[in-house]
Amino acid sequence: MVVTRAWRNGSAAERDFPVDRVSDLLERDDDTFVWVDHTEPGPEDLRHVEDELGIHALALEDALEPGQRPKLDRYRQSLFLVVYDVDGIDDDGELVTHEVKAFVSRRALVTMHGPDVDMAAVERRLDANADVCDHGVPWLVWGLLDAVVDHATVTVEDIEARIEALEDDLFEHGNPREQQIQRRSFRLRKALGVLRRQVVPTRDSVASFLHGDAESIQDGIRPYFRDVEDHLVSVADSVDQLRDAVSSVLDTNLNLASNRQNTVMKKVTSWAAIIAIPTAITGFFGQNVTFPGEGHWSGLAASVSLILATSLVLYRVFKTKDWL
Repeated sequence: MVVTRAWRNGSAAERDFPVDRVSDLLERDDDTFVWVDHTEPGPEDLRHVEDELGIHALALEDALEPGQRPKLDRYRQSLFLVVYDVDGIDDDGELVTHEVKAFVSRRALVTMHGPDVDMAAVERRLDANADVCDHGVPWLVWGLLDAVVDHATVTVEDIEARIEALEDDLFEHGNPREQQIQRRSFRLRKALGVLRRQVVPTRDSVASFLHGDAESIQDGIRPYFRDVEDHLVSVADSVDQLRDAVSSVLDTNLNLASNRQNTVMKKVTSWAAIIAIPTAITGFFGQNVTFPGEGHWSGLAASVSLILATSLVLYRVFKTKDWL
């Protein structure tokens, strides 16, 4: 599926026109720029784009290859941009991301992505900021980057809330759930690792736009790109801080588990000592020698009294030391 839009003289002109008309629209008026949005394009679709806009062959090759790293490649007449849109954390605790690729020329933007990417968010941003559409293609690129960064920011805030919930569960009384906490912690750390690999590098692409790698970025649109860069810096800092927080949760969980194990061992050892005293006393009175009270109730009373007294003394001592 393909969606097309065109702007002329700072206002929306046409939409949903055939890709064949792109070159005609651009040749007709120097103030016209277009956006071509492809969903799951095939080789034939990209060759069509190459014919209309003169995209470099190496950029087309990268566009057909999935799993590209986030980057901004510069060619003679165009740029090739790769970003990742974040769709939050699914029910299994996995971070969902979608690859978005774009050809950026002086008067055209061609975006390529899968069906799960919400490009309506980009259109809403563009429509809400139509007053700066006279900046042309950089305005379109800003709309794409701003939507990607906003989705990443929402996901980071969600991960932060999940980590806070983990920290609260660490000290939940009577329900330690060490394995569950450890599993959730590892999933969050994995999600942060994906953010660090697929979203944070976009900061370098935006910096390249700002610092002259893309010569078409005019002064009027630069503040918008700086805003995106600031948000990406914030996302990068948050990712690093949250990774440390998850590591702290894992370490604390292990320490608490070790402490609980030590407490259990102290209790088991204390009860074993208490039980050992009656065993020793009954063993002593069961020896085959004559002793006071042998064969009489007084001997039984003496042994039982000794068992109770020594057991109570040990219990009180262990209880005072908080071993029981």
